[in-house]
Amino acid sequence: MASKKKQTTPTDDFSARGAPSPPTQKVFIQRDYSEGTQVRFQPKFPSELEGKIEREKFEYTLNTLNEVYAEAEKMSCSSCCEGCFACLTAYLLYCCSDTHFEKCLKKVAKFIIEQNERVYVPRGLLIIDPVERGLRVIEICIFSDNPASTPARNN
Repeated sequence: MASKKKQTTPTDDFSARGAPSPPTQKVFIQRDYSEGTQVRFQPKFPSELEGKIEREKFEYTLNTLNEVYAEAEKMSCSSCCEGCFACLTAYLLYCCSDTHFEKCLKKVAKFIIEQNERVYVPRGLLIIDPVERGLRVIEICIFSDNPASTPARNN
């Protein structure tokens, strides 16, 4: 009899590390379509994050994400050669290697994990990878008990 594996979500992972669950509020950073359909998120600082994270740290995260997504969609000689070689091999190439876009998505996932560990989780926040939301929004979960602001108990 096959056992069903429970699918975990980022908030499950967050609560497994000792943070409160579920989030008390969620903030969504929308896609910016002002320059076309490329993946780019609005650079507006949400008022819900005021006092929870420094504006510079948030802008650094957002600008880095936008830069990596721009790199992923950039047409270059190597991406053209990759496409031609994939066509010549009946797309079997993609069984052996990742596309340039997939490599950039992995870079984004790694960056978000790093930012969550260093910047966001200590402030009671959690960024969800935009891939999990169909590249439509960046979701930021806000937890009511900020681990950094909770005073340590003297026992």
